[in-house]
Amino acid sequence: MKTYKHLFEQLCSIENLELAFRKARKHKTLKLYVVQFEKNLTENLQFLHHELISDTYTPLPLNEFILRDPKTRKISVSDFRDRVVHHAVCNIIEPIFENYFIYDSYANRKGKGNLKAIQRFDYFKRKVSCNGRKIRNSQDDNYVKGYALKADIKRYFDNVSHETLMNIISRKIADKAVLKLIWKILRNHNIKSKSRGMPLGNLTSQFFANVYLNELDQFIKHRIKAKYYLRYVDDFVILHKSRLQLRKWKRQIEEFLKYKLLLELHPQKSKILPLGRGIDLLGFKCFFHFRILRRKNIRKMQKKIETFNLLCQENRTNTIHLMDSLQGWNAYAMHANSYKLRRIITNKAIETIKH
Repeated sequence: MKTYKHLFEQLCSIENLELAFRKARKHKTLKLYVVQFEKNLTENLQFLHHELISDTYTPLPLNEFILRDPKTRKISVSDFRDRVVHHAVCNIIEPIFENYFIYDSYANRKGKGNLKAIQRFDYFKRKVSCNGRKIRNSQDDNYVKGYALKADIKRYFDNVSHETLMNIISRKIADKAVLKLIWKILRNHNIKSKSRGMPLGNLTSQFFANVYLNELDQFIKHRIKAKYYLRYVDDFVILHKSRLQLRKWKRQIEEFLKYKLLLELHPQKSKILPLGRGIDLLGFKCFFHFRILRRKNIRKMQKKIETFNLLCQENRTNTIHLMDSLQGWNAYAMHANSYKLRRIITNKAIETIKH
């Protein structure tokens, strides 16, 4: 297997740091911390370059807050200078690992994303079910042939093993200075166990999540040879005509995760389900001929409208924020069979604004 050396000088170069800065400030140009960093851009980048080259760079403590949308999560945000370093690291090593990722890994990759994953799932279910052919003599007339193993890894970001991740990375990256920098980034995380976990919110965490679970991807595609498999972060789905085959694969995957990656499947969220009853995937419930929005997705938008209404009564907000939220929600909801629903939600938002 090819390994890559002499990467650190390229990583620390002013050219790479300038590119990293441009990526880090994207969609944040008016943020105060970006404006302040850009005021003395040359000096700040030179100082970062010196810190990296002299091995005196130390990440600043993370800024942590709780996000309860759609579920409760602790988000950890790095200082802007550290985000520049994260982009600098990914600029150099991401293209190396990208060549080893499978086609059907859809999170945090150019040209992929959740809607691409949904489209791929639709293609897989047509293949597995022979274009929606129904089973003869079935009591359920809507019962479409085929099954899906829909699985989720339990507390994935909290349980990633630093040692295992570094071993995976070091198979391809042989530059000790780069590995040392990655180790510093990994260790800059306020958790109980210093040997496990990655902070939600860091660019490097998103990238390392793909590197870590690429081991699972390779196992499923090339060891157990599951043809119809796709993954989005720590959610994955495998389709097959046989429920028994999926049960066998599920046991093999559980064993692989336990002994190779020190992870486990979520017991309540990892099930084998008939395709004809609909599969929950990335905010949608996917049936053979149509898809609908999950109820919690609808409730989320309704709650935003209700909150906006209360704030308006207290004179603490304006219409721009609500319209931006509504526009984003509509752009996502239009990929489901949701025309009437979108009209109802939109009219409700307009009525709220008028009042």
